[in-house]
Amino acid sequence: MTSTSRSAAACPIAHPFDQDAAGVNRPGLYKNEKYHTIREEGTGVAEVVRANGTRAKLVTRYDDVRHLLRDQTVFSRRAALDIDDVDLEGTLLGLDLDEHAAVRDVVGDRLTRPAVERLRDQITERAEAQLRILVGRGDPADLMDGFAIPLALDTIGDMLGLPQRDRVQFRQWGEVFLATSTAGRADAAASEPAMAGYLAGLLQQRRQAPADDLLSRIAGASHLPPDRLIKLPIALVIGGWETSASSIGTFVEVLLTHPYQDHETAYGYLADHPEAIPGAVSELGRVFSTAAADTMPRRVMRDVTLPSGARLRAGEVVIPSHDAANFDPRVFEDPHRIDFGRSPNRHLSFGHGAHHCIGRHLANVEVVTAIALLTRKLPALRLAISPADIPRKTGHAISGPMELPVAWT
Repeated sequence: MTSTSRSAAACPIAHPFDQDAAGVNRPGLYKNEKYHTIREEGTGVAEVVRANGTRAKLVTRYDDVRHLLRDQTVFSRRAALDIDDVDLEGTLLGLDLDEHAAVRDVVGDRLTRPAVERLRDQITERAEAQLRILVGRGDPADLMDGFAIPLALDTIGDMLGLPQRDRVQFRQWGEVFLATSTAGRADAAASEPAMAGYLAGLLQQRRQAPADDLLSRIAGASHLPPDRLIKLPIALVIGGWETSASSIGTFVEVLLTHPYQDHETAYGYLADHPEAIPGAVSELGRVFSTAAADTMPRRVMRDVTLPSGARLRAGEVVIPSHDAANFDPRVFEDPHRIDFGRSPNRHLSFGHGAHHCIGRHLANVEVVTAIALLTRKLPALRLAISPADIPRKTGHAISGPMELPVAWT
């Protein structure tokens, strides 16, 4: 018998928690209260039923989630691909152990903290140029379409060597690829051949004429199967811009709508205390992560007992919830309080272990740069609509605002 009660096993909770009657996930700005209730009951492991009908165990406590993310031999991503909402076969998020390392190592040295730090000036220049365009068009303006998305998309696009003329198309492909609703997955299946064919052509061009970019590095990785060569840039482009852009939008929304210390808004506080921005970004990442419905599921490969005492059996599906773990009071004092000075802040929004987000350092530099620039150049920034009217992503693997109308004059 696992840690879940007999009644919970008989009546599993619908997951994700914010889905509507049609099974479309509609997450809001704040994490669902069910996470906190489950985490503090029993061992913090609850049986859930996913929108596709799969039963799974939701794991919510920090030490359990960290243990689960770290051990690929017992908790396999590859063995759970058949129940994924998004097709991740052959990608970094769908491989384990040596296969995962072989793909990751192709580009990993270009995304380390020191490597990304060398790009900081370029990212700053790109952000400044994009902000000049936004301001030049006047307010009100959509911060997502006019600043956050082009900044994130052009950053990873330049690193890869993706032609500028094709980036809008990649944005459209990406929005479809990360859809989790039934209708969205049908659209994704229709677009994937076009995306794969396009990338196969680009990789062939790089084999014939290499350049100093990530596509050339990937094209030269002849030891990898062709499908993994194609899916690596897909993961980098889509994951690289979607998460960063959504984080910029979400964090700015939070900063403009929440007070902090003696300031009316946390945004105003950071405008007066720019030295606090790196810590603020880390804390906002803990409280307002942009993953729409927990970490990807794993399949248990042998019977195991988690640190909480919860017992899992071979063959079961488990979902590690970094959103619940990030509020675990056993690790984070007063976890619902936003504290820009929180230290240490070892949240799990970027994952943990071998599957930690390969682009986490790049995302951090992008978001810190964006918020530092906005608070310095536009200290009077404000929402141009009511927070309740901000349109949010639905049926998508990444949460956040679809649009963020703002004004500054």
